[in-house]
Amino acid sequence: MMYDWDGNGWGIGAWVAMAVLMLIFWAGVVTVVVLLVRRAHPGEGPYVARPSHHEAERILSERFARGEIDEQEFTARRTALRRQE
Repeated sequence: MMYDWDGNGWGIGAWVAMAVLMLIFWAGVVTVVVLLVRRAHPGEGPYVARPSHHEAERILSERFARGEIDEQEFTARRTALRRQE
């Protein structure tokens, strides 16, 4: 039986090419799976943007304007928010 190991044709180059193509294929599969998982669960993980203190103060002001909290609680919470900056 002859397996063409004598250098005629591709030789070892075919094995190297197949190995590289297999790595590219599996890297593509892993990339697609990761992208699909991230798209299925948006907003989770360390990349979630936290609301700014300005947004928190705006919400606090709206609650005070609607009468949900009194002036003393409004002032105390606003002071606490500004201390955290």
